[in-house]
Amino acid sequence: MSVEVGERAAIDREDASATVEQSRTILFALQDVRLLLTALWLGASLFFSFVVAPSAFAVLRDSTALYANHLAGTIVTRNLSVINTGGLIISLLLLASAFVFKDKARRAAFWTEIISLVVVAITTGVGQWVIAARMLALRQQMGRPIDETSAGDPLRVAFNSLHVYSVAALTVAMLAALVALIVIARRRVRARVE
Repeated sequence: MSVEVGERAAIDREDASATVEQSRTILFALQDVRLLLTALWLGASLFFSFVVAPSAFAVLRDSTALYANHLAGTIVTRNLSVINTGGLIISLLLLASAFVFKDKARRAAFWTEIISLVVVAITTGVGQWVIAARMLALRQQMGRPIDETSAGDPLRVAFNSLHVYSVAALTVAMLAALVALIVIARRRVRARVE
């Protein structure tokens, strides 16, 4: 009888150990996915900012295309929509999953990550549904391609001002994503060592 109890206890310990190991594996996989999503969005936004947008304007201005700025702006707007929407979705997913690691994170690191992800969500959301929407409305109010609108036109002045805010919002989002990336990566490395 006592042998059976001892064997049963050993089996229970093995099952518990296997469950703990499975939980650790799932947590490591979740950390990897979170790190990957952050890095992908940051890389895409950097590529957009430093390659896609400048290239669209440079190529179309160098071509014989009529209304080059209007065409380049349309291309950039479509791509920026993907970047902003992706940033909002990814940051919300990362925020939701961050609480899984709350007990394993240092308090300062946890709140740094949370604040960084909130900043990404807010700036990409505002960038897409406030700033970009207003810029699009201004382009429509102009009633003609932006290339034909004089630089002193109040609509063009407002458009250019909003463009500055759009760039600033994306820059802040990228910096916040970089902070979140560092915090997530450090937690992942620390968890692997433990």
